[in-house]
Amino acid sequence: MHRAKSSLRYSIFLLLSIFLARALWPQSPPQSAVPALPADLPSTADRYSYLLMGNPAGRQAVWTAGDGTLHIFFQFNDRGRGPKTTSVIKLGSGGVQLSEVITGNDYLKSPVNETYSVEAGTARWKNDDERGEKRISGPAFYSALNSGPSEIALLASAALQHGGRIALLPDGEARVERKTELHLEAAGDKKNVALFAATGLDFSPIYFWLDNSGKFFATVDNWSTVIPEGWESSAPTLLAAQNKVKESRSADLVAKLTRLPTRSLFTHANVFDSESGKIVPDQDVLIVGNRVASVGPHDTRRVFDTEIIDATGKTLLPGLWDMHAHVGDNDGLLNLAAGVTTVRDLANDTDSLLARRQRIIDGKEIGTRIVLAGIIDGRGPYQGPTKVLVSTEAEARAAVDTYKRLGYVQIKIYSSVKPELVPAIIDEAHKNGLRVSGHIPAEMTAAQCVEQGYDEIQHINFLILNFFPEVKNTNTIARLVEPAKRGADLDLTSTQVRSFIKLLQDHHTKLDLTLSIFEGQYLNRAGQIPIGYRSVANRLPAQVRRSLLTTGLTPPAGMDETYRKSFAKMIEFAGLLYRSGIPIEAGTDSMAGFALHRELELDVEAGIPASQVLQNATLNAARIMSLDKELGSITPGKLADVTLVDGNPAADIHDIRKTELVMKDGVLYRSADLYSELGVTP
Repeated sequence: MHRAKSSLRYSIFLLLSIFLARALWPQSPPQSAVPALPADLPSTADRYSYLLMGNPAGRQAVWTAGDGTLHIFFQFNDRGRGPKTTSVIKLGSGGVQLSEVITGNDYLKSPVNETYSVEAGTARWKNDDERGEKRISGPAFYSALNSGPSEIALLASAALQHGGRIALLPDGEARVERKTELHLEAAGDKKNVALFAATGLDFSPIYFWLDNSGKFFATVDNWSTVIPEGWESSAPTLLAAQNKVKESRSADLVAKLTRLPTRSLFTHANVFDSESGKIVPDQDVLIVGNRVASVGPHDTRRVFDTEIIDATGKTLLPGLWDMHAHVGDNDGLLNLAAGVTTVRDLANDTDSLLARRQRIIDGKEIGTRIVLAGIIDGRGPYQGPTKVLVSTEAEARAAVDTYKRLGYVQIKIYSSVKPELVPAIIDEAHKNGLRVSGHIPAEMTAAQCVEQGYDEIQHINFLILNFFPEVKNTNTIARLVEPAKRGADLDLTSTQVRSFIKLLQDHHTKLDLTLSIFEGQYLNRAGQIPIGYRSVANRLPAQVRRSLLTTGLTPPAGMDETYRKSFAKMIEFAGLLYRSGIPIEAGTDSMAGFALHRELELDVEAGIPASQVLQNATLNAARIMSLDKELGSITPGKLADVTLVDGNPAADIHDIRKTELVMKDGVLYRSADLYSELGVTP
């Protein structure tokens, strides 16, 4: 999964991992080795643990060399992936860098060579994604793409020396604010630490902890933590205090951005009928409370005590669904601004997800409806970052039962589950009335998973790999790279493809293709804005826009055109699957809101009519999740989840990007207001 969070490459690394799962699950140490620190590390270095899903997975070390330069070493291991970088920084007056050199490799093991320097008032930077220079007349901090976690403390120090704000290079401005403080004790040691928030790097504040001297202490969240060795037990205390600050901010946003009219009337709306896939022109839609009260031809009679919304020339659709999400802090605003009112979360930290979902229901946080799906993986060197790890049938069935008890409606099988456990998971899930979907575990094929009872498959790359069974290690990065190398040569007219499609038809299997991910991975090149974001990139905050330059796989020498043809084959395959009657879902596994728009556009490029694409993203999604009695269409009696678009996306799918108003559960939001709060130009 790929979600733009921060200009710091560290944050991007984290976002390439799946999210944490609940602490109550059976736990065992991961079998993947924790990378070692450099052998020549000085004894004076500050040492930090990197925890992924609460398990040790990496290290950071920070020290000052004899020449006065600051060194930051950072490495972690995530299913064989993960960065290994060393930064060498020379600081000047005011806490800003005079120079910085970063070497090593990034999360996907591509070489890292990044440099920054200031000479005679001109700043120059170069990395694998960009190269530039800028004349500077005042303090400015270079936001390195490949920096280690503790570099956020240098940014904070520089900003706090200049009134709490500082210009960012290449673009933007960071503001740093102290939020709260704590007194910690661990192993007989005591320490006072303070929580700070930095804005200007992301859609919303980035939180981090500093000690009394201003030195980096920790970053904590629900899936990854960097904290000094010996202080790991303090992470939950830090996270609890940090969450209070974040929840207070969420409550403020609710008061600022939401309206709950008693009665709302959309007049002269062109209503998308998700049952027929047709536009019904010039309709009035009355919302009373959180329900659709009536839908019918425009009525000139005056309606008292009702908020009138003129929808002339615009399309009113049911709220959109994203069927492949991993809900994070910014996603509620991003999704609603884009017209998305329901998401299916396909792997997250159970505690934090359930708490967030309840805050949304209680009106304490802005967010979509969340449909719960829980992840299960197997133990091993490439296990996913989750505590829901099973090695025996008893553990597998117990995990399913726990998810059922917590209110989950679907199980997602991940890539390192032992093939012999797949039937037990499916059996236990179906006995509990839960759907089953997932990746294709290593040593298995998509056809085998369908035959054993998968209701749905995530990601089109696994469908491509079905025809290359010699690729066994699909729990590694091979699941991304091998389809890029081999997919171009897949013959979609072959007997094998026809037989597989027949299997999908016979088993009524649904498909969550996430085409937009592979467009970015296979077509994007260093220094380019991905195709799916080019129409919106200039609207994004400067550092978020810059982070998009880092996406994409680097093809081996001579394979560039093959990668491009492999994605084209994915698009062609998606069209064939649609024409064969296989249900196609609208899911992203990527940046909230914007990625769904691109996913729908790619579905149309694959040959799926725009009206059908909209049906898939509304009523058909609700039907798959057995929620169509309440959601999925603008029908009297159903819940008031609607989206007003300036245009007609049933005729031109690109108009889906022109969302103006969104109503979820009768609560009204202006897209422009939501985007503005995120630093996105409306």
